Amino acid sequence: MIEKEQLLLALKAAGEATRLRLLALCAQGELSVSELTQIVAQSQPRVSRHLKMLVEGGLLERFREGAMVFYRCNERGPLGEFGESLIRQLPDDDPELQRDRARLEDVKLRRAELAHRYFRENADRWNDIRSLHVRERDVEEALKDVIGAEPVDDYVDIGTGTGRILVLLADRVRHGMGIDISPEMLTVARDSIEQAGLRHVHVRKSDMYTMPLDDASVDLATLHLVLHYSADTDRVIAEAARVLRPAGRLIIIDFAPHHEEHLRHEHRHYRLGFADDDIARLFKDHGLAPGPVTELSGDPLTVKIWQGRKAG
Repeated sequence: MIEKEQLLLALKAAGEATRLRLLALCAQGELSVSELTQIVAQSQPRVSRHLKMLVEGGLLERFREGAMVFYRCNERGPLGEFGESLIRQLPDDDPELQRDRARLEDVKLRRAELAHRYFRENADRWNDIRSLHVRERDVEEALKDVIGAEPVDDYVDIGTGTGRILVLLADRVRHGMGIDISPEMLTVARDSIEQAGLRHVHVRKSDMYTMPLDDASVDLATLHLVLHYSADTDRVIAEAARVLRPAGRLIIIDFAPHHEEHLRHEHRHYRLGFADDDIARLFKDHGLAPGPVTELSGDPLTVKIWQGRKAG
């Protein structure tokens, strides 16, 4: 149930033609202020004022990435449902909305070009790593087996990179977020999400030490080939444990101990793998009970999947 004052704010926010256009656009995925300004062909100050009202009305969510600000539809609670019901009432054959959708496609194409360019420029670096361990498909299938088929309400992929794991697990989660510090990687991840046609998963710019999530707010967190980049693994696990709900799980996919020293300077790996005892200690130090370990033997790198569960 929406409180009367909040309902009045939402109705006021939605009761204007441009704001309805912006709401319909943000239902198609998260968009920056500059992108929305291009699409609706109005000045940035004016668009920003409209967006501010939609946020205050609870129909949009706002988040910042460096100098950029992004918006997306609120997808939760009564206000999220109210916003969805408004969008469903908009006519598909409205000429202005059709023009907006056509311009939105141009914005998405430009995003895709940036993502593909970055991917091409870095493909050799990623392929070097892939050649050293077991097939990604095998790792992904093992990860899905560990997670199981039971639906997950709230999920975070820490250090999401290209968004591959976020997309892979999208059919098992109701809400998903990917966290990454690299704007270039986030561009690739957003394109991956867009190409997959997903609306219930998204990404945010943040490091893995200070995630923009409330305490006890997620049911599942993953660290996929990320932990070896960290100089402070204790802080990473502490932060992941902080956001887990009771009985929530943290799953770490990373390398067993190895001697590939070249990965330190060529690919910025800080740690050359982890022993089972190392991960078990980290879990226990932060209130997580270690679970079964999955091993996928490779040459020279063996991949392991560790899981820890927060006390319920």
